[in-house]
Amino acid sequence: MDIKRYLREKRSLIEKALDESLPKTKEYPSLIHQAMRYSLFSKGKRLRPILALASAEVVGGKIKPVLPVACALELIHTWSLIHDDLPSMDNDDYRRGRLTSHKVFGEGIAVLAGDALLIQAFRLLSDLKSREDRNLKLILRVIKEISEAIGSRGLIGGQTIDLNSEGKEISLSRLKYIHSHKTGGLFRVALRSGTILSRAKKEEIASLTKYGEALGLAFQIRDDLRDKDEKSEQRKKKATYPALLGTKEAERLARLSKRKALSALKMFGERGEVLKELAESILDD
Repeated sequence: MDIKRYLREKRSLIEKALDESLPKTKEYPSLIHQAMRYSLFSKGKRLRPILALASAEVVGGKIKPVLPVACALELIHTWSLIHDDLPSMDNDDYRRGRLTSHKVFGEGIAVLAGDALLIQAFRLLSDLKSREDRNLKLILRVIKEISEAIGSRGLIGGQTIDLNSEGKEISLSRLKYIHSHKTGGLFRVALRSGTILSRAKKEEIASLTKYGEALGLAFQIRDDLRDKDEKSEQRKKKATYPALLGTKEAERLARLSKRKALSALKMFGERGEVLKELAESILDD
């Protein structure tokens, strides 16, 4: 399949839906809406919403019922990035080649913009307009799973351990905890959300959960390897796979995780080709 075309088409669909999901910049109070849109539309790859849509297709579901959840996941991801960049967190000045939110709008507005995106995500998740009532239990299940994925037992828990580990020597298990709850958690719940809403079989959900967990780990290691020569003082304090294991061992672990992700797709045969190509694309770019 033409994975580049697939990604372009899905990004276009998601971008349009995201634009419709937020207040326009001129709506009062315009400053907060400008800040929300500034971070949301900053050339992101939209991997998490694409994974949600792709997982639905792989198990024979339709995209339309999953699109609001896919957009909500991107709003949540953007919230986490805005807050990660704050001076009290990672203290980053740039994100995706642009000044970070707090550098443009100030720390207070950046915090509020992140909060507003998170709240808007749950508004999208709970908006039942044009949805069938018989899907209510599935929607509630997805809302619960997403809440758990980003709460103190999920993304926020991972960020807590990450902050508490700065400048310290940590174990591999602790590093895996950090990134399985931060990066891996959203990958995992994106895939589970798409399959749950598509009424997938338990074994299909289980396989795509394994795929998401392995993909998230491989993605994080690749990201660490790309950033391993970063010179900033803040980056030097962060625990990474190359710093802990060395470059060669980190690369080996990334390859192993990629193989695990692809292995989890075997039960789908040709139907899993899109997720196979997606893994190849995002791990080898």
